[in-house]
Amino acid sequence: MITHRHDIPVLSFVDVVSFCVAWSLYYLFRVRSGLVIVGLEPDYLLPMLVVTLFWLLLFFIVGLYRPWYAASRLDEMALLFKTLTVGSLILFFVIFIDDAGVHPGTNSRLLIALYWALMFVTVGSGRMLLRSIQRRMLIAGIGTHNTLIVGSPVRSGELHEGVSRYPALGYRVVGYVRVDAQEKRGGSRPDHGTRVLGDLDDLSLLIERENIREILIALDSKDHDRLLEIIAKCSAHRVGMKIVPDLYDIISGQARTNQIYGFPLIDISPVIMPPWEESAKRLMDVGVASIALLVGLPLWLLIGAAIKIESHGPALYTQERVGKDGERFKIVKFRSMVADAERAGPQWAHKRDPRVTRIGWLLRKLHLDEVPQLWNVLSGHMSLVGPRPERPVFVEQLSREIPLYPRRLKVRPGITGWAQVKHTYDESVDDVRKKVQYDLFYIENMSLRMDFKILFNTVSHMLLGRGR
Repeated sequence: MITHRHDIPVLSFVDVVSFCVAWSLYYLFRVRSGLVIVGLEPDYLLPMLVVTLFWLLLFFIVGLYRPWYAASRLDEMALLFKTLTVGSLILFFVIFIDDAGVHPGTNSRLLIALYWALMFVTVGSGRMLLRSIQRRMLIAGIGTHNTLIVGSPVRSGELHEGVSRYPALGYRVVGYVRVDAQEKRGGSRPDHGTRVLGDLDDLSLLIERENIREILIALDSKDHDRLLEIIAKCSAHRVGMKIVPDLYDIISGQARTNQIYGFPLIDISPVIMPPWEESAKRLMDVGVASIALLVGLPLWLLIGAAIKIESHGPALYTQERVGKDGERFKIVKFRSMVADAERAGPQWAHKRDPRVTRIGWLLRKLHLDEVPQLWNVLSGHMSLVGPRPERPVFVEQLSREIPLYPRRLKVRPGITGWAQVKHTYDESVDDVRKKVQYDLFYIENMSLRMDFKILFNTVSHMLLGRGR
């Protein structure tokens, strides 16, 4: 069964088979056909393995292994065309460059064109076959996503009718959530027959109980102020959110819609970073963290010894924090407070907190207390740049008090972030409320360029001693 959960491994297998078939056909023509003069017969298996790994990496970087769900096959083929073109040119200059010294340039260009054509035919055919099978399975109700429609009765009815006409979209509507409490007087089912499961107060519970994967929002113009409330309630869960755009938004170009089968929907929670940038960000995280931990090892050992000498307790301090998608992990820091500083329970730290030791004050001033978190970066729980991770008790409190706070959990938390270089140390909910604005700005504008800017500012703060 090729369900959404198994899509990427199955697709990778299909691609690997296609890569090998294309390479084998190319090898037969280039080496065995006798049509091309070959001085020394090249190896067959090792180059095929290397090229296969190359294509898998390139496909992953450009986003050809993102989870497929009701996607346009034409768009996928267009991206495949561009990726194969760029990848074939790379291989031409890196692997097949020796052809220029043996054969005329025209022959080399024909060979690379042949390899590109074989790749496009085999990989394209494999993917089209797989997508056709997936589409038939979705139409048969296999691999569909449990879906909730949130909105007014009329708009929800129109949306449900449209979704029902196109089962290949993969939405299995399990019920309807009303946005107006006055609708309760209207009975358990609206005109379109969708089962009413509750109202907005029940949304989080319904997402968990019904194993919801998609939220489709259908609001009247008068209800648009409810959109932020819906997004806030959904942000803490791993669900996709799409909204039916107003016709004015479409014609004015203010909304970028995702149209499949002519059915317009706006994706509220799209991919935050392009796949290649996300891969480069992770590569930068691992590289910088590894180098910093190894090169600075003598200094880190010296700091640990100084902490132990000044006050009783371990040099390192661990604390449970909430990471991406609500995953909990143990953050590691140099201990900057006295041991058992939170005997009375979790509390906000202050600039002149009496619990901070003298060594701890210096470490905080230079931001060196955060260095051990590079280990959290290597383990994949954190990134160099991102919203700061918070403790579970505060996440629960702030999620109730600050709209859209759970959206911070959509990305890996960071050692430093836009809020850290633009705002002071948080001592209260009001400070956190202000920092959330910076965090949301970062999430909506994530890029490698912005990460470099934040890292540069962070290093400047460290050198100038602008820590708290």
